Amino acid sequence: MRPGTALTPGARITRRFYLELAGWCAAFKRRDTAMKHYRSALRAVPEDPLVLACMGFALAQQDRKRDAIECFDRAIAANPNDAELHFDRAFLLQELNHHDEAIPGFERAVALDPNHDRAYYGLGLSLIHLRRLDEAVPPLERNTKLQPMSPYGWYQLARTQFNRGKVDKAQAIIDHLSHFEPKVAAQIARETGLRAPERP
Repeated sequence: MRPGTALTPGARITRRFYLELAGWCAAFKRRDTAMKHYRSALRAVPEDPLVLACMGFALAQQDRKRDAIECFDRAIAANPNDAELHFDRAFLLQELNHHDEAIPGFERAVALDPNHDRAYYGLGLSLIHLRRLDEAVPPLERNTKLQPMSPYGWYQLARTQFNRGKVDKAQAIIDHLSHFEPKVAAQIARETGLRAPERP
């Protein structure tokens, strides 16, 4: 399927039919049958990015991450401006500990969708794993702005700042978290040896 090609109404119905069949088969652990339905859908709508993405998720659930990545490669080729496809591919690479390969995917996702909070978080994690701590700070800060009440980005940002020697910034995050995630704030304090938030 070429980028920008619209499906006919009949093709949409056929795609939905096979995707629903595959979904039911997957739900009942009939994975081989689910794959057959995905392949049938691709015969009806060749290189359709939605079908390829669904097939990729199914393969990932079977721990066939390399095969899943190939599906996302094909989906991206068909729809290169879909931020979610780039994120999903990068996430799978990250799970395989291929952080250097994951980073461009996360970067492409946030370029296409500047509010993709999970892509900023993923980018920050991969940079941390590669010990590129200074580079990890901006995406983690962006993640905390987009998800200010989620402790995950704050936790990683605090640890990164501490490991960069920015103790005052790590302490400020602990103090900030103590207002809405006191357990996470206390955990960071224990791990870093910084001042724990006072209990109410």
